[in-house]
Amino acid sequence: MKVLVTGASGVVGGAAAQALIANGHQVTTLQRGSLPDHLLSLGISAHVGSITDRHSVLSAMQGVDAVVHAAARVEVTGPWQEFQTANVVGTQTVFACAQEAGATRFVYVSSPSVAHAGRALVGGVATPADPEHARSHYARSKAVAESWLLDQSTPAMAVTAIRPHLVWGPCDSQLTARIVQRARAGRLVIIGSGAALIDTTYIDNAGTALAAAVDRCADPLVNGSAFIVSNGQPRTVKEMLTRLARAGQAPAPTRHVPYRVAVTGARGVSAAWERLNREGEPPITPFVAEQLATAHWFDIRPTMAALAWQPTVTLERGFELLSHWFAQVGSNTGGGPDTIGSAGLA
Repeated sequence: MKVLVTGASGVVGGAAAQALIANGHQVTTLQRGSLPDHLLSLGISAHVGSITDRHSVLSAMQGVDAVVHAAARVEVTGPWQEFQTANVVGTQTVFACAQEAGATRFVYVSSPSVAHAGRALVGGVATPADPEHARSHYARSKAVAESWLLDQSTPAMAVTAIRPHLVWGPCDSQLTARIVQRARAGRLVIIGSGAALIDTTYIDNAGTALAAAVDRCADPLVNGSAFIVSNGQPRTVKEMLTRLARAGQAPAPTRHVPYRVAVTGARGVSAAWERLNREGEPPITPFVAEQLATAHWFDIRPTMAALAWQPTVTLERGFELLSHWFAQVGSNTGGGPDTIGSAGLA
């Protein structure tokens, strides 16, 4: 099949593109900037444009059989209208163009945050997206888009939503680089005891799950449904922060901040950030504080069965690969602002 991947310059979209090519598919991409060289070297046909620009989308969509829609606004803060435009209107535009171009499969990169209302999740499965109780503009916009998309599924246009959880790995400028950056600066803290269990997803596993979803999308058990993707290896928040920091050649966090203090402080910081109209993202938000102190791990057996997929890179191997990557790139890893974003945690 010929597959269009939107947002392929991002780590999840890029991983999906690589996995699709490995599965024998022809891949074309649409993103706002240029593709990394390692993707261009695979023979990908790259298009530059916005998902809200119908002309750009249709141009990239020519001859496509399936779509993996990974492009999204993923910042922690910002006006609702900006999230709605990118994540809801943009998604609707890509889907409409896919229909017009004759595509028959549509895989949406969603997030477990679309169904998270702030309570601990222990062995959870994919429940319906719930925009009303979403904890951030990002989560709400993704929930609205996912609900709308799944309602559009038909035998002629199969739709499925894949919700990767806490994606990390080399080249990740969201969760991974930001945790390492804060650890190197001595500003990475553990909220509460750090004992809450969380699931995470090594980036290659997210990519292979999305490729599997393209192959299985038309199955009646997959079409119209959402699936959570993770490594299926829950670990404590403290262990994950420690191992990510050490993989990035940074000291492990040792300072603990009480949960109530962290949430109260995050509310104050977020309010001040918005009131002062500061650019970029605040160091922490209430949503992120909740995520760093609340158990959220999942039962991925339904996903594995429906997609005929399983994670192939274990946490242990993932940390080895990440350590090797950081050893190669050194401290010049970028990572954006000194903040931990909701997209990485979602």
